[in-house]
Amino acid sequence: MTPRIVEGDLLDQPVEAVVNAWNRNILPWWLLIPQGVSGAIKRRAGTAPFRELARRGLIPLGEAVLTSAGKLPYKGIIHVAGIDLLWRSSERSIRLCVRSAMRVAAAERFASVAFPVVGGGTGSFDRAAALSFMLDEFARVETAAAVTVVKFRPRSVPGEI
Repeated sequence: MTPRIVEGDLLDQPVEAVVNAWNRNILPWWLLIPQGVSGAIKRRAGTAPFRELARRGLIPLGEAVLTSAGKLPYKGIIHVAGIDLLWRSSERSIRLCVRSAMRVAAAERFASVAFPVVGGGTGSFDRAAALSFMLDEFARVETAAAVTVVKFRPRSVPGEI
């Protein structure tokens, strides 16, 4: 399967579910100041998805957990544990996250799902390499779901060139 790659905002994609590159759920969500995708989700969805996530406990590296989408218009948010205890992503964690998220998407029969570049933000992994690993994993996945990978690009401000 070959995903569509776009630039933009993950939370503006017309899909049934989005993937949140999360941590292993070791620290309570309310102690963290979510950044990147997680921060955007918290601002737009509210705290409900993170409260649900907290009830799930420790998430093994590379695994995925589904929550509601809070105030967002999606059927769910798939949270992947993409960073280790040192807050770093690796090739292994990125690949596992893709596989785990796609297993959840298949189990839930989501017709479409959008991913950020897992590991390329807070995980401090080289974005081009992370995207390459993701594309390699998607090539190994058989799915009916339409997949979009979103390379983050902030919205332009009116009057900005």
